[in-house]
Amino acid sequence: MITTTTRQHTLRGHLPGGHSARAASSVEHQAMLASRLTARDKWILALLHEHRVLTSFQIQDAAFPSGRSARQRIRDLYLWRAVSRFQPFQQLGSAPMHYVLGPAGAAVLAAEHGLEVKDLGYRHDRAMAIAHNQRLAHTVGVNDFFTSLIARTRNSQPGEVLVAWWSEARCARHFGDLVIPDGYGRWRTSHRGAIRDVEWFLEFDTGTESLTKVGRKLTGYARLAESTGIATPVLVWLPTTRREAGARTALTRVHAGLDDPRAVPVATAAADLLDPASPHPSPAEAIWLPLTSARHDRAGPRYNLTDLADAWPSLAPPTDPGSEDSDGEAGDAAAASPYRLPPPSPTPPQATPNRVARGEH
Repeated sequence: MITTTTRQHTLRGHLPGGHSARAASSVEHQAMLASRLTARDKWILALLHEHRVLTSFQIQDAAFPSGRSARQRIRDLYLWRAVSRFQPFQQLGSAPMHYVLGPAGAAVLAAEHGLEVKDLGYRHDRAMAIAHNQRLAHTVGVNDFFTSLIARTRNSQPGEVLVAWWSEARCARHFGDLVIPDGYGRWRTSHRGAIRDVEWFLEFDTGTESLTKVGRKLTGYARLAESTGIATPVLVWLPTTRREAGARTALTRVHAGLDDPRAVPVATAAADLLDPASPHPSPAEAIWLPLTSARHDRAGPRYNLTDLADAWPSLAPPTDPGSEDSDGEAGDAAAASPYRLPPPSPTPPQATPNRVARGEH
């Protein structure tokens, strides 16, 4: 029998204090952040605004040398209300912490670009709503695809760099009337003075869509290629090789019926092809199988991301991505919508000796 009740506030005593949303956007709080936020911190905030949600592991892969340094810094950002977090329910075990842009972080981004927070299109409740969105796993999967590439360039493969990473929302603003890719990326390799670029639109499959629907997406990419006059590879990422085999049948059927199949280069890969022994497994490995109209092309050869363009000899090299305003249509869209921030760099800023000395990296 309980004879002495425990006061609720004592149960919360071990938790760190936080700031209310109003206090997080106050002049005093912003002044405090000005002395504490590093260039890397601001890069993480921009990444969260662009890509909606990142797990603790993804932030570590993208920006930190170790899990310990990542946990310490993300905790600081959370206490300062620069980021907010949630942990989705998972049937077995526990899911990693998921992070979104917080009120103070949005105020910092807006101030950097001379805007009001409302001009960013940001609301804290909308940012946190991703926690209950049915496409959470899909969004996290797409972001994992790209952050694993960033981790590869930072930790194991000098001379390789991810030079562009656009979110689904940014792709929709540019191409949404024809097709909405799950992301856009560009990979650059430098070797002995030679530079090779490959760009792609990503279709990230979680295994929930019908294979017929997956195949029909190629018609949208064919319309985009016809409209722009640019043939951009479409990379289809699938969870298993078994799913990949079925998807390739559906994709081949649609691809062969296009007016100009060469305008829509397609390659597929499956997550279970990644080497689990690799310290930083990523889609840059030799797991990509180009699509042809032949039925016997399932045996390979498979290409790595750098050499994938060799599978399509007629594919023109990509042009300089430049800024978001590099073409007229994109520039008009950006001018009409001033709250559209430019895409953040896909790689974090370099550490300075002073920051290393203070343990910030």
